[in-house]
Amino acid sequence: MATATMTGAVSVHPVSEAIGAEVRGVELACLEDDAFAAIERAWLAHQVILFRDQALSIEQLLAFAARFGALENAPLNVTGKPWIPHYPQLAVMSNVRENGKPIGSLGAGEASWHTDMSYRADPPSASVLYAVEVPASGGGNTGFADMYAAYESLPAALAARVEQLVIVHDSSRNSADEQRPGIAVVGDPRQAPGARHPAVRTHPLTGRRALFLGRRRNAWIVDMDLEHSEALLDELWAHATRPEFTWHHRWRVGDLLVWDNRCVMHRRDAFDAAQRRVMHRAQVAGDRPFL
Repeated sequence: MATATMTGAVSVHPVSEAIGAEVRGVELACLEDDAFAAIERAWLAHQVILFRDQALSIEQLLAFAARFGALENAPLNVTGKPWIPHYPQLAVMSNVRENGKPIGSLGAGEASWHTDMSYRADPPSASVLYAVEVPASGGGNTGFADMYAAYESLPAALAARVEQLVIVHDSSRNSADEQRPGIAVVGDPRQAPGARHPAVRTHPLTGRRALFLGRRRNAWIVDMDLEHSEALLDELWAHATRPEFTWHHRWRVGDLLVWDNRCVMHRRDAFDAAQRRVMHRAQVAGDRPFL
C-alpha cells in the first residue's frame, strides 16, 4: 500500500492497494481553499476519498459538494417533489418509512455494480455521500472498483477491440434493479432506452483512459449480435470487478465519501431492513463521455 502524504494539516492515507484514500486533518464545515486544493488532488489521484467524523448540516454538505463543480438537482421522490423540502439538490438514500411513506430511495436491498446515471448523455462527474444513520448491526457497506486499472490491465488485443465499442446504458431500471416509473419493461437489450457511450472513456482532467461499463442489466454493444454482445460484456464485467481492483467501505455515522464517477464503479451490500440507514447524497454535473 502507498504511504501517506501531507500538505499542511491535511494528510492523505491510502485505504487499500487498489483504490481510495482517507483524508485527515480537515473539518469540511469550515474548509480553507488551500485544504480543498489538497483534497481535490487526492481525489484525482485516488478516485475515492473518505472523511471520518464529520458533522454537517444539509447546507454545509451541499456547500462542500459544490466545490467540485455545479450541483445537479436530485431525482424526485414518488410524489414528484424533493426528498427534503427546499433542498432540490439533495437525494436521500434510505429504507426508513415515516407515516407509511419512504423518506428516501433504494430501500435495504443490494445495489449491483454500476456507474451513477450512466444512462444519461452527461452522467455526473462526482458523487458525495454522507452517513446520517447506519445500521447498528452493520451492512449497507459500499464497494468501489477502479476502472483505470481495469482498462490498463486488459490484454492489448482486447483493449484495442474494446476501444472501438459503444455500449447502450439502459435507463429502464435503477441500481437496485427496480423498474423506473413510466418506462416499459425491456425484454431485449437491443430495445433498451438510454444513452450510448464509448466503452472506454478519457478522463477530462487526468487524461487517463478507463472502462466505462455503466450497468450490466440490459446493456448492449451497438451493432453486435446479442449473443456475442452478452458474452463480451460478461467477460468485461468479470474482469472489471476482480477483487484486486476493489475496496469495500464499512460505514460509520459521520463518514463522507466522494468518488469520481468517470473512472469508478460502485455497489452496495444489502442490510437488515429492520435497521435504519439514512444517507444524504449530492452529485456534481458532468459532461458527455469521450474517447
